[in-house]
Amino acid sequence: MPENHEWLPTRRSLLSRLKDWDDQASWRDFFETYWRLIYNVAVKAGLSDAEAQDVVQETVLSVAKKMKDFHYDPALGSFKGWLLTLTRWRIADQFQQRQRRLAAPARTATDADRTATIERAPDPGASVLDALWEAEWRRNLTDAALQRIKKKVSPRQYQIFDCYVVKQWPARKVTRALGTSYTQVYLAKHRISRLLKTEIQQLENRMS
Repeated sequence: MPENHEWLPTRRSLLSRLKDWDDQASWRDFFETYWRLIYNVAVKAGLSDAEAQDVVQETVLSVAKKMKDFHYDPALGSFKGWLLTLTRWRIADQFQQRQRRLAAPARTATDADRTATIERAPDPGASVLDALWEAEWRRNLTDAALQRIKKKVSPRQYQIFDCYVVKQWPARKVTRALGTSYTQVYLAKHRISRLLKTEIQQLENRMS
């Protein structure tokens, strides 16, 4: 899996390009945009790393199979909701496969042979998965917004904001570590928090 990719907004142009299965650049763009969201939700739903990676691969494959007939119309439902539905089905598939494995004739039970706790985790309900998806979606929106803000403010101001707001250092620690004043700390927080709110709203409007 890729290690560090900026969260990119859903673009109608990207979705339309995905109708061409041979457009490798667009499919790579799509994968790098959404794999972490799908993976994190699958893991937090109770799947193992390997199972979550399968969910990512199967979800992307599902998108590929359905994309030729997909028409992006916000009035009929969001892309966000459609992708959640596909992800939900693939997560359910993994839990069903796990149950079939557990139902197979068991070996003599020993402490070393027993199934790990994560492999006995139940399939989460719809409301739980919805909450996980929403939380991950918001987290990635915030990450993307912060990446955009980095390009709009000075490195010094962003560093102050990162320490004080993101890392939640006490103001006194920030002033000492960065050699700045309390006034500069509060100004950085106020300015960048306002920018962050605007960026998140813009991204949310484009990704819905």
